[in-house]
Amino acid sequence: MDWLIDLGYLGLFLGTFLAGTIIPMSSDVLMVGMLAVGADPIVCLLVASIGNWLGAMTSYVLGWYAKWSWLEKWFGIRPETLRKQQQRIDRYGVWLAAIYWAPFIGMICMIALGVYKVRPRTTALLALAGAFARFLFWILLHAVWQQ
Repeated sequence: MDWLIDLGYLGLFLGTFLAGTIIPMSSDVLMVGMLAVGADPIVCLLVASIGNWLGAMTSYVLGWYAKWSWLEKWFGIRPETLRKQQQRIDRYGVWLAAIYWAPFIGMICMIALGVYKVRPRTTALLALAGAFARFLFWILLHAVWQQ
């Protein structure tokens, strides 16, 4: 991840974007690394939030255009599993977008929200709020740690 830190804010954007998709990366480590090398916390907050949010929305769009037959064929997901997941999505709905940043499960939530075509605007807003809150946490923790 050092090479992303060496790219500065562009690296932060790329890394957080990729971490928001199905690529297993840690945007948290990247954010802390940027703060450790003295990057501006406000710029980091904006760049990381937007990058991670766009990555999450990419996962959402992939889910939106996925076909049931693809999920069954390529991922071996049985129709009854999809029905169970639909019940969970119906229960928690768009609020799952606010926790998309959680490792592994978050990416699945964003894809599922897309598959079940849960309200796009609300999903996008909650995902952005979740990303902002996540990175704000790291900035505040870093500020406290520096004192």
